[in-house]
Amino acid sequence: MSNVKKGYIRPIDFKHGRVDMNHGAGGRASAQLIDELFARAFDNEYLRQGDDGALLPVPAGHRLVMATDGHVISPLFFPGGDIGGLAVHGTLNDVAMLGAAPLYLSASFILEEGFALADLKRIVEAMAAAAREAGVPVVTGDTKVVEQGKGDGVFITTTGVGVVPIGRSVSGRNARPGDAVLVSGSIGDHGVAVLSKRESLEFETTIESDTAALHTLVARLLAAVPEGSVRTLRDPTRGGLATTLNEIARQSGVGMLLQEAAIPIKPQVNAACELLGLDPLYIANEGKCIVICDAAVADGALEALRSHPLGRDAARIGSITEDPQHFVQMDTAFGGRRVVDWLSGEPLPRIC
Repeated sequence: MSNVKKGYIRPIDFKHGRVDMNHGAGGRASAQLIDELFARAFDNEYLRQGDDGALLPVPAGHRLVMATDGHVISPLFFPGGDIGGLAVHGTLNDVAMLGAAPLYLSASFILEEGFALADLKRIVEAMAAAAREAGVPVVTGDTKVVEQGKGDGVFITTTGVGVVPIGRSVSGRNARPGDAVLVSGSIGDHGVAVLSKRESLEFETTIESDTAALHTLVARLLAAVPEGSVRTLRDPTRGGLATTLNEIARQSGVGMLLQEAAIPIKPQVNAACELLGLDPLYIANEGKCIVICDAAVADGALEALRSHPLGRDAARIGSITEDPQHFVQMDTAFGGRRVVDWLSGEPLPRIC
């Protein structure tokens, strides 16, 4: 007589198993993967509704903010983080850069047939931990599987929804001549960390990604200075500090003048960039933000940033100028001046 319980389903073998096409077919295997991995890791009252979407409350007196981000980073695991945590942090930061408080996340996974379930479990658990730490639940999602050779392990798309008070305007359009340009910390950490793992490079000191959720840092900054004095917030991800500043200059119709000596760069990042022939101004970051604010509140803004664990190395690096050409220029450490142009080409593909 069989001892197998009626209706028994063998648990997924997360230690040795691999993704197969059935996991994306919408049948029993799909439901089991959702129940045993995604629903268990991301568990919250909205996800438990079990519908195709989530019914969510919105605070009165606010406008909705929504941002979406695709993540295709290679390698999936790197010093200081992985694609799971990055998928949470990157989207939360996009919401926060509009002066908003993030409330909810969605997550969509494209999995490649044959991908190790142990790695998938590690990624999902890291993602869930990042969401819990940020206080922002994953409330809905989707999973698809593509044939082996038509993907690269896993791609993740996350969408974030947040709220911003009516009347608040933080935008790349708002920079004005005379404003101060601040950065919340050292630049280039993420890109160099990913590159070192990708190319199996070893340095005397460990370089780790700066991936982090910045919404609490932004909230502290905005609470410390008068409403409207923070004009622009932007996280310098792909293309780094230089490209992001050029985007803002064009969007606001202004120029910028930076001070090279004031830009915080860790010695080990600088050394790695010199070795590899890279300019740290163009290297991606995942836990830093640019702040453009009224010069009159720059000292207070810096104090607020430095009082937060993610902003200890914040610095004032330049100012907004009148320039019909919208050039970003920089006074160099050698006493000259040069144009800091847009990124040309792609020195570090698949960095986020």
